Amino acid sequence: MKIRKVILVVLDSVGVGAMADAADFLDEGANTLAHTAEAVGGLCVPNLAGLGLGNIVAVEGVEPAEAPLASFGRMAEASPAKDTVTGHWELAGLESPSPFAVYEHGFPREIVDAFERTSGFKTLFNKPSSGTVIIEQLGREHMETGALILYTSADSVFQLAAHEEVVPVEALYRACEAARKVLDPYRVARVIARPFVGRPGSFQRTYNRKDFCMAPHGDTLLDLLSARGLPVVGVGKIHDIFAGRGLTASIHTEGNRDGMEQTLRLNRSVSEGLIFVNLVDFDMVYGHRRNATGYAAALVEADEHLGRLLPEVDQETALILTADHGCDPTHMSHTDHTREYVPVLLYSPSLPAGRALGTRSTFADVAATVSRLLGVPLPSAGTSLV
Repeated sequence: MKIRKVILVVLDSVGVGAMADAADFLDEGANTLAHTAEAVGGLCVPNLAGLGLGNIVAVEGVEPAEAPLASFGRMAEASPAKDTVTGHWELAGLESPSPFAVYEHGFPREIVDAFERTSGFKTLFNKPSSGTVIIEQLGREHMETGALILYTSADSVFQLAAHEEVVPVEALYRACEAARKVLDPYRVARVIARPFVGRPGSFQRTYNRKDFCMAPHGDTLLDLLSARGLPVVGVGKIHDIFAGRGLTASIHTEGNRDGMEQTLRLNRSVSEGLIFVNLVDFDMVYGHRRNATGYAAALVEADEHLGRLLPEVDQETALILTADHGCDPTHMSHTDHTREYVPVLLYSPSLPAGRALGTRSTFADVAATVSRLLGVPLPSAGTSLV
């Protein structure tokens, strides 16, 4: 066996059932994948099924494979969180002993004042909200005043929405950079630029979203690989999540379809190292908006792409499919992420097929697996699946 390249694809928010402590996060009973399938009368995802997705969790329309092509299992998150940053860092071998700070009732005046002073912008709102709802409510006032719409959620996020014709995207990014400097001492995980376009009654967010994250608090898989001269290519919001650290190249994408096309292209052009992909639409477009029908359609689309990718995975390549948390589109107690196990599917023509991996105790097993396959020192956390 000689694996030279790993393609790690994060199906953002595709959880497979509530963890034992889900009730502590108001997520008891959540199951993103199973409930999405139930909502549409069953899923048709033959490629994921062939890899062994139905062997991990009962999913309507997805029968367990008699001879799965991949090793299959599920992973618990060791870190006490359910956010994007913590989930990705743990996948990269960096567990977080304590959660990021959350301001569920809005940010204190000292933070807002410091941001407004530093950025030069006034703000509106400063409360938790759905992003699509708040731009409809305050979009007109923002356009009239130029003040940024500031909102948060149950996650550790400081979100700034602005109309692209009122505040140019680069100006919004600069404001987010100013916020990042203010918020680091407060351990706020992400500052998120949320540009939108349109007119009152028909505002739409754009793919010019950008996340400004705290830097990882220790070395990750990305650092270990790039330090040894291996390419580490981030696709989608990977660059933002890791604050650019450990990446040798980064590709911005506009949704799942673009991300999947970029993955196909990179598989053909990159011969070694890690291709780390985030497919954001499951979470951003469908999960948070509680749109189970759209979520199911996105899963079918991803499966079709997988049908194109699998024949091109050669003897020197391994493919890992997983997620970073849940976001059950049928869960109605809130519209935030859900604390769930995530699936893990490991496939390569060079690796044994059909191995049941059971329930793993940390997402960091993914980092340990990639390290072992590519022959670099193991990260501080995790056990290889191989």
